[in-house]
Amino acid sequence: MTASDYAQAARFLVYDTAPLVDHAVQTVDWLDDGHFWYRDHDASGDHYLQMDVATGKATPLFDQEQMAAALAKASGKPADAAKLSITAYSRRADGRVEVSVRSKHYLCEVTGGTLGCVERAEAPRVGMEPVLLSPDRKIEAFVRDWNLWVRDVASGKETQLTTDGVKDYGYATQNAGWTHGDGLIARWSPDSRRIATFRQDQRQVGEMYTVASRVGHPKLDAWKYPLPGDEHVFMIEPVVVDVASRRLVRLQLEPQQRLSTLCDTLACDAGERYQWSDVKWAPDSRTLALVSTSRDRQHEWFRVANADTGAVRTVFEFTAKPYYESGHGRVNWQYLAAHDQAIWPSEETDWANLYLYDLKTGKRLHAITAGEGNVTEVLHVDRQARTLWFVGVGRAPGVNPYYRQFWKAGIDGGKPVLLTPEDADHSISMSPDGRYFVDSWSTPTTPPVTVLRAASDGRVLATVAKADISRLQAAGWVPPEPFTVTARDGKTQLYGMMFKPTHFDPAKKYPVIDYVYPGPQTGSVRGRSFSPARGDHQAMAELGFIVIALDGMGTPWRSASFHHTWYGNMGDNTLPDQVAGIKELARRHPWIDLDRVGIWGHSGGGNATADAMFRYPDFFKVGWAESGNHDNRNYENDWGEKYQGLLVTNEDGSTNYDNQANQLIAKNLKGHLMLVHGEIDDNVPLGETMLVAEALLKANKDFDMLIVPNQHHGYADATPYTTRRRWDYFVRHLAGDTPPKEFALKPWPWD
Repeated sequence: MTASDYAQAARFLVYDTAPLVDHAVQTVDWLDDGHFWYRDHDASGDHYLQMDVATGKATPLFDQEQMAAALAKASGKPADAAKLSITAYSRRADGRVEVSVRSKHYLCEVTGGTLGCVERAEAPRVGMEPVLLSPDRKIEAFVRDWNLWVRDVASGKETQLTTDGVKDYGYATQNAGWTHGDGLIARWSPDSRRIATFRQDQRQVGEMYTVASRVGHPKLDAWKYPLPGDEHVFMIEPVVVDVASRRLVRLQLEPQQRLSTLCDTLACDAGERYQWSDVKWAPDSRTLALVSTSRDRQHEWFRVANADTGAVRTVFEFTAKPYYESGHGRVNWQYLAAHDQAIWPSEETDWANLYLYDLKTGKRLHAITAGEGNVTEVLHVDRQARTLWFVGVGRAPGVNPYYRQFWKAGIDGGKPVLLTPEDADHSISMSPDGRYFVDSWSTPTTPPVTVLRAASDGRVLATVAKADISRLQAAGWVPPEPFTVTARDGKTQLYGMMFKPTHFDPAKKYPVIDYVYPGPQTGSVRGRSFSPARGDHQAMAELGFIVIALDGMGTPWRSASFHHTWYGNMGDNTLPDQVAGIKELARRHPWIDLDRVGIWGHSGGGNATADAMFRYPDFFKVGWAESGNHDNRNYENDWGEKYQGLLVTNEDGSTNYDNQANQLIAKNLKGHLMLVHGEIDDNVPLGETMLVAEALLKANKDFDMLIVPNQHHGYADATPYTTRRRWDYFVRHLAGDTPPKEFALKPWPWD
């Protein structure tokens, strides 16, 4: 292969394809009840606009030339007004605005007619800690030196609310093992007078370490990181703090597991990085509901607390096996304090539906939603009108079960109403008051149409944008090909996407590369909305491969039984479905070469890749395993204990985790395997890959390994290098060709 072959492939990466899509507005952010902002794009560059929902008219969000000058001065780097790359924008109560440019954060204000910005460091300095803004936008809460503080937005005056926080026993700390830092987890009361949070006890929790290479002594980082089976794990003591009086009320509870009903931290809801998801205040700010979770994730306690006294009442308990989840992407339970009721999600019918509970008796009243398909995210509840709005999947007959649609349902009964009838995947952003929503609908093969709709009946009020991909198509882009195959059980339909070279010749035989992510929290396909580049799938296809991504059994969005297929056997990794699916595709398409099948993935996909090479050594010939959690006994406890179960050690020393430990079957390797890991990965520790490497050494197996110096779980500015090396690996070992020497990919667009 030549450098021009690689250059042709690189043309299909996101930095070359995304700029060729015009007016693809797929997300918006609300400024207030009546205005939202968004980034539009065309051949002349990016345009930052705001729309008034009353008129449906769009106007500039700010002066882009002025903003570019201010950001350039603050960053010390040139800024192009047509390519600002702003990812977040919000207005503060004091008139200043907060702006994020990828990973950089700035506070901007107009002084003397000139806009000026200062950087707010992500690695906090004193006065620059991550904050959680109060509902009235006048106060921001933050953590400093293990204590909870607040800052008046207008004056900048700081007040320390707690004083007894000490190292490893502090307030509102973000640390969940794999995620750790100086952020906070809390929830403001609606009246902005109180904060619900916790004191976290991690004093006896075991530590994780990374060692960064440098000239001279290496840098050692250590932080708390519990593992499955550990006696001591994170425990929290919920509290309510009154901001004005600094009075702290400890809720009358024993220390609780630091676990959520959904994710592996406490902030689970998209766009709410520091919100405690399993706490909900009453509108009058006098009481709050909170849900606690058992260590095995099978038992939940719904409780109501008095914010003045700290008295806590357990209203009802709920048990689910193999584990409980309160949503898909959002914690969906709701507290209806005025009626002494709660909305509770459950998968007991094999589908995620909503149920109404009486908080006086703790008894269920009735189902709010029923039937097949899942309620994934409850986006708004109108407590006066007794109506809620939710995103759902698989609820409309004949529609792809992964397509998101938006529904309205009555809390007191009645058939839910579909508000987005288009046969497509719908991305929804609802106004804070629940009167409007922006709907961007698309499919993997059709670009997005974005409209403003009325929440009452879904009628279109204004068109925000209609994407145009003519420039993309003129550059040679082709869409992926959605496909279905049958799962391991011989009856369940699985959904995937295929990427073929633009120079595809059906008379040829093509090797196959299977991109895998096994779940359980997501799958290989990663969404069904339009995207001009899905990773580097099309780019790799250009090198002479058929690339596929297939969501096997054990991944979410389908029925609960589908999702829980391999609970307790994480070594399954959807691999029986990957093998069955590829074989079925080969029966349909004679141009698929079953003698040349490769596989690759990152994190859970890295785990699955090595597993595939060991479990199916005669089927998968080449594997590229990045940053894999190869044995979940060495990964955070709340992950393994949720999906594999609590660790049980038998008398003979074997455990219930042996079936997922890649090092125990590494001796089966026959093909070419590359193990890749970041040196200072603080999510999946480097030792996970070293366990597999050690087992391969002991088995006298040839393998390859690439340790990426001074990089975390993602490879940041080393991404172009590792990507090119991956291309080389498959070209050489799967296609049997010779790659060009040291081809240089451009820096990724976020660098």
